[in-house]
Amino acid sequence: MTELTDFQRKISALLPDLELCFQEPMSRHTSFRIGGGAEVMAFPKTREELARLLKTSALLDCKPAILGAGTNVLAPDEGIRGLVICLKDCLEGMEIISPGRLRVMAGVTMARAAVFAANRGLSGLEFAHGIPGTVGGGIYMNAGAYGSEIRDVAEQVEVMDALGNTRWLSREEMGFSYRHSRLEDRGGIVICADFQLTAREPEEIKARMKELIGKRTASQPLDLPSAGSAFKRPHGGYAAALIEQGGLKGFRVGGAAISEKHAGFAVNLGGATAEDMRQLLQIVSDRVWEQSGIRLEPEIRIW
Repeated sequence: MTELTDFQRKISALLPDLELCFQEPMSRHTSFRIGGGAEVMAFPKTREELARLLKTSALLDCKPAILGAGTNVLAPDEGIRGLVICLKDCLEGMEIISPGRLRVMAGVTMARAAVFAANRGLSGLEFAHGIPGTVGGGIYMNAGAYGSEIRDVAEQVEVMDALGNTRWLSREEMGFSYRHSRLEDRGGIVICADFQLTAREPEEIKARMKELIGKRTASQPLDLPSAGSAFKRPHGGYAAALIEQGGLKGFRVGGAAISEKHAGFAVNLGGATAEDMRQLLQIVSDRVWEQSGIRLEPEIRIW
């Protein structure tokens, strides 16, 4: 048995009743299927457990990394020292709190939230049905698809700070912009969010969701590990078009490649490392810059 690190011993002693895993492969928790072991990965089941984790982290002078479904994360090959807190399937629950207003916990997937709303005749989350991440991750980065974004429907968000204290932030206070929220700058963990939706016939909502899933399935490489769109939409063009114009469709570094099906996606063809993927993204960005004068920035969060 591998000897425990000092940090592993300390956090185990302070949190004996929480679910903790040591040297847990990040590749098991990211859609890229890439990443080495997290020194400690914790799976809180309630906001109270999350608050205890954060307070303990502060006591141990450790800033934890927060992971949702891992669908927009490139984790390092060498693993992560310290604590990773995984919230997927942990902060659970959805409820209608007033007419047209849906409260969703951060660990619920975007797809489940969209289906829950559709079944109750509430429109506004159709675009989220094909987004594989959690509501927490979606709020954090203002996820969007097919012309709609989280900020269009998120009314307010409950956020927990590094000491386990919570407060509600309005849509305006969240500072949403393209693939960004104020949480990325100032810190904070999404606990839940209230969505203001519009009444509509469930069958109409489901038909729209089916239409969008059809588009996604036809155009995106859903059969290979990826993290969704590799690059943010740049000013003056579209990432996929610029990459394709540069002759980079199918370009690969090791096991990492630009998808043959959709040039906006970077995929793991099998055995790709984080270094393969980082090099791929950098080379593509550099070549597009050389050819078009437009700099592509990763939409993927590179840990």
